[in-house]
Amino acid sequence: MDSVPVPVPVPVPVVSVKPLGLSVPGRREELRVRVSAPVTGRGLPVVVFAHGFGASSEGYGPLADHWAARGFVVVQPTHLDAKTVGLAADDPRRPGLWRYRVEDVRRVLDRLDVLVGQVPGLAGRVDQERIAVAGHSFGGQTAGVLLGLRVLDPETGRAEDLSDPRVRAGVLLATAGRGGDALTPFAAGNLPWLRGPEFAHMTAPALVVAGDRDASPLTVRGPEWTADPYVLSPGEKSLLTLFGAEHFLGGISGYEVAETTDENPARVALVQEVTTAYLRHVLGVGSQAWEAVRRALGEEPHPLGRLVSKAG
Repeated sequence: MDSVPVPVPVPVPVVSVKPLGLSVPGRREELRVRVSAPVTGRGLPVVVFAHGFGASSEGYGPLADHWAARGFVVVQPTHLDAKTVGLAADDPRRPGLWRYRVEDVRRVLDRLDVLVGQVPGLAGRVDQERIAVAGHSFGGQTAGVLLGLRVLDPETGRAEDLSDPRVRAGVLLATAGRGGDALTPFAAGNLPWLRGPEFAHMTAPALVVAGDRDASPLTVRGPEWTADPYVLSPGEKSLLTLFGAEHFLGGISGYEVAETTDENPARVALVQEVTTAYLRHVLGVGSQAWEAVRRALGEEPHPLGRLVSKAG
């Protein structure tokens, strides 16, 4: 399987610091954060990455390492649903986990100077005007909310605008689609934040990545469900469909991890290349790589996937 020839910067060594902690008023658990950044370069753009349900900032090395080595500061908070946090099954905060995640990302943005200041040699090298969010699975919904996606809060019955103007764009990987009759009984009964998402307000630019064999137990619609954030939202959007990919898209959640059911290094490499090119483009760092990706995956047949875009 061929890769995509993408003219991106030569990778450089990366420094990664963990755990960095942020106190959260009214919450006994500290917000633990990992920051990875290239050892050289200035004016570095920022990507805040939200992990999938139960994962943590310890995961997703294939993405975080790749992005950092190519000029991004990658910030990974560990959300309350992480197994490493150990939230009790009967914890009353569970119905609001989706909202706590959004608050975590906003707190990271509020305290970005504090986090950057704890990484040796990084202070003064970050461009806080160039910020994107990214996330996988549940983390994709988290990123989407920062971009304008509205979630029907199971506790208040309202769908609020929790978007953040500091965030320019996002990357949503294998994430949830519409609710209602698209959900399985399990999802409708146990994951209330999936019941009524509103994509009509998610106007910020985003790249959606979906696997055409992502047989999620959360939906009755099959793999096409994860393309909904592209199909149902307005604004500038792109959709990368990976052929043969399941929920972990070939292995993006970690190196040699057990949950990867479709291990495929070439597929992971494609996700790395396309997301890097997109982030450089949408954050104003350079569009040459993105144009090359669009030609390779849009205008010509490619064995690994297909890329389509829309203006609005």
